[in-house]
Amino acid sequence: MQIEMLPIPGLALIIPRRFRDSRGWFSESWNKRALETAGLNLPEFVQDNHSLSHEPSTVRGLHFQSPPHAQGKLVRCGRGRLFDAVVDVRKGSPMFGQWFGIDLSLENGHQLWIPPGLLHGFVTLEPDTEIIYKCTDHYDSACDGSVRWDSCGIDWPLLGMSPILSDKDAQARPFAAFETPFVYGNPA
Repeated sequence: MQIEMLPIPGLALIIPRRFRDSRGWFSESWNKRALETAGLNLPEFVQDNHSLSHEPSTVRGLHFQSPPHAQGKLVRCGRGRLFDAVVDVRKGSPMFGQWFGIDLSLENGHQLWIPPGLLHGFVTLEPDTEIIYKCTDHYDSACDGSVRWDSCGIDWPLLGMSPILSDKDAQARPFAAFETPFVYGNPA
C-alpha cells in the first residue's frame, strides 16, 4: 500500500495495490500490518457504514461526531465517483478552518483516513454512487452534529446542478456559528 500524508495534520491518502488480469482486478483494501509497515498506525475500527446516493450532486455533510464518541473514518468509494471533503476544526491546529478535497472512485481505489476533529462530507459525481467507511467509534445520536456544507469555502464540483440535500444538512448551522468541541493534539 502507498501512503501519502496530506496537508491537514493526520489526514492521509491510502492507495492500495491492484492486481489486474483478464477477469478484472483484486485489491487488499485493508491490512493493518501493511499500513503499520508503511508508517500509518490507525486505531481500531468498530463500525462499518455504507451509503448509496442515486443522483449526481447529492451532498452529504459536513458531519462530525463529538467527544466522547468522536470518530475517525477510513473512507472509500465502492461504486461510481465522489468528491470527498474535510475541514479541520481542531482548536490549535495549524490548519484550523482549512479544507481539503479529493476525488474517490471505484476506478482509482483511493481511500482517505480522516482523523477525529475533521468535518466530513462529499458530493456524488455519478449516478448510483456508493461510499463505504470504517469508523473508530460507534454512532451516538447525542454526539451527532453537522455544519452547513457551503459555509466553509469548499470548492464543491456540483456539475452545474443544484445540490440535493437532506433536511438535516440543509438546516445545519453555518461554520461561523460552530463552536468546536475538538482540540488539536488531544485524543478524541
